[in-house]
Amino acid sequence: MATEYLHTMIRVRDLDATIAFFKLFGVEEVRRFDVESGRFTLVFLAAPGQKAEVELTYNWDAEEYDGGRNFGHLAYRVDNIYDTCQKLMDAGVTINRPPRDGHMAFVRTPDNISIELLQRGEHLPPQEPWTSMENSGSW
Repeated sequence: MATEYLHTMIRVRDLDATIAFFKLFGVEEVRRFDVESGRFTLVFLAAPGQKAEVELTYNWDAEEYDGGRNFGHLAYRVDNIYDTCQKLMDAGVTINRPPRDGHMAFVRTPDNISIELLQRGEHLPPQEPWTSMENSGSW
C-alpha cells in the first residue's frame, strides 16, 4: 500500500482571519467540525481539485501559540506569482520574501505560519516593483 499525503494541521487563534487569508490565493473551506466535548473546531481547506488539505484547529478557550517558524511552511503553486502577491499585499499581507525571481515568494498567515508560493510552470520574467523590493522579514 502506498503512502498518501492527507493534510497538515496548524493551530490558529483567529479562525475567520486565517480562512480569509487562505481564500486570497484560492484555497477554500471543504468541511468543518465543531467538537463541543473537546471545545475546538476543525476546518479543512483545499485548493480546487486537490486532495491534500490544511487542517485548521481552533481551540475555543484562548491559547497562545508562538514560534510558527519552527513548523516549517506550507507550499502552494499559483498561476501567476506576481498577481497573487499583489492581491495579498492589497489585502494588507506582508510579503516576507518578494517574488524577485518570478518563481518563489514567502508570506505568513495571521498566526505567523510561513507560506511558500511557487510559480506554476516556468519562472516569469523579472518585473517591477518586485525585482527592487527588499525582504520584509524572514521566512
